[in-house]
Amino acid sequence: MRQDGELVEIGRYQTSKMDKPFKIIDHTADVGVIAFGADMEHLFSNVALALFGLITDTESIAEKLQRDLKINSEDRDSLLVEWLNELIYLFDTEQILFNRFEIESLSHRQLKATCYGEKFDPSRHKIERGVKAATYHMLKVDKYNDGYMAQVIFDI
Repeated sequence: MRQDGELVEIGRYQTSKMDKPFKIIDHTADVGVIAFGADMEHLFSNVALALFGLITDTESIAEKLQRDLKINSEDRDSLLVEWLNELIYLFDTEQILFNRFEIESLSHRQLKATCYGEKFDPSRHKIERGVKAATYHMLKVDKYNDGYMAQVIFDI
């Protein structure tokens, strides 16, 4: 959030029924996002895009590699947090930045996705902030208008 209280939009528009794919929200000592999607697949994709939008300018990320991921969890909320934490883990351990996420299948307990991006290149990617983890604090996944919204707080 800027000093004047106006929300700042980052990222690319990926849904047809929502105004924005996500917004950044203020939170004490952390940072949060509110993401939107026409369906749950778009929602999970847009939350992941928001995560990388916190880290760097997603427009600067080329699609030079892809990763197939399969995440299993106890429920939908845990699945969202574990999905985001797996993406953070890949950035931390392999320095991979992603900017596109194809959710191939999604249930309350499992996600299969292909993620597109590239290795971090310090000459092209400015790191805006380090993100340590997605948290369960203030986590929300709800119906919103004709689609869905999710609120996630990240530990930075």
